[in-house]
Amino acid sequence: MPRPALTDPAIRRWAVVAAASAAGGFGAAALGVPSPALFAGLLVGLAFALRTTWGLDVPDLGARGAQGVLGVSLGILVQSSTLTEIGGNAAPILGVTLATLVATVLAGLAMSRLTGLDRPTASFGMVAGGASGIVAISRELGADERLVAVMQYLRVLVIVVLTPLVAGIAGGGGGGSAGPGGPSGPWLEGVAMLVLCLGAGTLLARMTRLPAGSLLGPLIVAAGLSLGGVSLVAPVPPAVLQVAYVVIGLSVGLRFTVASLRHAARILPATLGMIAALILVTAGLGMLLVPLAHVGALDAYLATTPGGLYAVLAAASTSDVDATFVLAVQVLRLFAMLLAAPLLARWLAGRERAATARL
Repeated sequence: MPRPALTDPAIRRWAVVAAASAAGGFGAAALGVPSPALFAGLLVGLAFALRTTWGLDVPDLGARGAQGVLGVSLGILVQSSTLTEIGGNAAPILGVTLATLVATVLAGLAMSRLTGLDRPTASFGMVAGGASGIVAISRELGADERLVAVMQYLRVLVIVVLTPLVAGIAGGGGGGSAGPGGPSGPWLEGVAMLVLCLGAGTLLARMTRLPAGSLLGPLIVAAGLSLGGVSLVAPVPPAVLQVAYVVIGLSVGLRFTVASLRHAARILPATLGMIAALILVTAGLGMLLVPLAHVGALDAYLATTPGGLYAVLAAASTSDVDATFVLAVQVLRLFAMLLAAPLLARWLAGRERAATARL
C-alpha cells in the first residue's frame, strides 16, 4: 500500500489540530491552568468537533499508547519513602482512603439520581483523584468520557483555586522545603524506562486480562520497578508526557457533539453542588487524621483534598507541613481509585442492568 502523500487532506487536518494543541498548551500553561496540555487537547478537540465536519478521531493505538505513558508517569510516583510514611499510620490512612472511595461512590449515585446520568458516568465523574487516568479509561469502562472529563476537571479547577487560599488562611506560604518528587534521570534513561514498562505492562495486561490494561499494566510495572529500586527508573521525558496528555485530551474533545455539550451545561449546577459536598466530606475525613496520625490540620486537609495532586504538592512545598506525608496519602488514594475503577465499573453495570430489568 503506498504511503499517503503530505498533501493528503487527513494529514493536513491533523497538522492543524497538532499546531492548535501546541499553541493552546503554551497558552494554558501561561495562565496557570492545571494539566495545560490535556486541557488544550480537550478544548481544541471540542472546537474542531463542533466547528468542522472533518470527523477526526484519535486512532485506538494512539489512545492506548497515551494511556500507557500516563500509567508509567503515575507509577513512578510510588517510592519506598511513600510506603515508609504510610507504614507508621497505616490503619487510619487506609481507613480514610476507603471512606473517601465510598463517599465518591455515594456522590456518584446521588449525582445519577439528581441528573438522570447513567451510574458509571456519574460515579467516574465524582471519583476523587487521578482525574487524567479516570478520564483516559472511562470510555473503556462504560462511561461517557466527555461528561466524565467535564466533571473531573471542574473539580480540579475548584481545588486549584481553593488550595492556596486554605493554605494561606491556615498559615501556609512559610517557605518550607520543596516537596518530594519523582526520581530524576537523563532523557535516554527515561525513554528506556518507558519502553520497558509499556512492553511489560502490555504483556501483563494481556496475560491477566486486566481491565483498563493500557493504563494499569504499565502503571503496575512502573510502580514495582520504582519500589524495587531498579537503577533504570527515570521519569518519562516531559515532551513525551505532554504529547500523551494532548492525545488523551483530543480523544475526549473530538467526541463532543452539540447535544453532549448542552447536556454538560444542564448538569453544571448539580456538579458544582456535589463537588462542594465532596470537598467538605473529605475535609472532615482529613480531620480524623489529626488525632489518629498525629499530624497538623493543614497536613490532613492537603493530604485528603479530592484531586489536584500537583496543586496540593505546590501548596505543601511552600507551607509548614509534612510534604512527604501529604504526597504519601495522595498517591495511595490515587492508586486506590484507579485500581478500584474496573471493579466499580462492573458493580455499577450490574446495578444498571438490574434497574433496567425491573422497568
